Amino acid sequence: MSASEQRLNTVVPGSEQPDPDDAPAEGIVLRLLLGTQLRRLREAAGISPEQAGAVIRATRSKISRLETGRVGFKARDVDDLLTLYGVTDDQLRSRFLFLAKQANRPDWWTRYGDLLPDWFETYLGLESAATTIRSFEIQFVHGLFQTEDYARAVTLLGHRSASPDEIEQRVAVRLKRQDLLTRPAPPRIWLVLDEAVLRRPVGGPAVMRAQLRQLVEVAALPQVTVQVVPFARGGHAGAGGSFTILRFAERDLPDLVYIEQLTSAVYLEQRPDVEHYLEVADQLSGAALTPAATALFIEQVVKET
Repeated sequence: MSASEQRLNTVVPGSEQPDPDDAPAEGIVLRLLLGTQLRRLREAAGISPEQAGAVIRATRSKISRLETGRVGFKARDVDDLLTLYGVTDDQLRSRFLFLAKQANRPDWWTRYGDLLPDWFETYLGLESAATTIRSFEIQFVHGLFQTEDYARAVTLLGHRSASPDEIEQRVAVRLKRQDLLTRPAPPRIWLVLDEAVLRRPVGGPAVMRAQLRQLVEVAALPQVTVQVVPFARGGHAGAGGSFTILRFAERDLPDLVYIEQLTSAVYLEQRPDVEHYLEVADQLSGAALTPAATALFIEQVVKET
């Protein structure tokens, strides 16, 4: 039985619900799982996205967003789709509808919805839901490891016309993301940095020294691995830019690659694409210093900063 089927069988009205602190991304995970199950039902029934969209007075694009967990679910829409897909079992329908209600619970980042674009809200949910986060950074320290001052300096670079209040709210989002480092059952994080990240004096020397020291401290956490690819190694497989690979506990949720751009982001879910980035990540890790050597390297950079 798949993880999603187990969840459909166990998350029922009146059952004990998980503690939000233990499952901070429950909303996005449930949307992804419910969307996957609805897609499978649609395909098994031989119904096209256009036909499904017509039944709920929507477009093919809306069906795609529902099936990929990018939007919330209306009970009426789920009910109509289940009827279209031939689901007649009352108990199963009840489970789907209850799951849809639970999936619409607001996540912590919704309070910043006026600042965050939809594509980044989606990433926050996926990041919180992941059991493994594997990332390569070529310009900045990863957001999960940034100090407040460093985060503020990075934010100012991309939002020069923003008000002080907006800047502080954006910094607050970055810092709030870091709660997953200390939550129960935190994700496994494997970060590879280009040496340029350490040498670029974001925010000035004092801010940079504090940031590098924190990076060493965070790297000592049992669930965190940090490696640096030094300039001395020459060119490397990550020349194309930064990327993050996310892996999830639920088997129905495939690994995906996240590539952030200036005004949007790319999500790659096709297996050949993901495997290519996994290969690049392996090559980068092989070219990088070991975690122990990386800590010594960063401490040396601190002395030189």
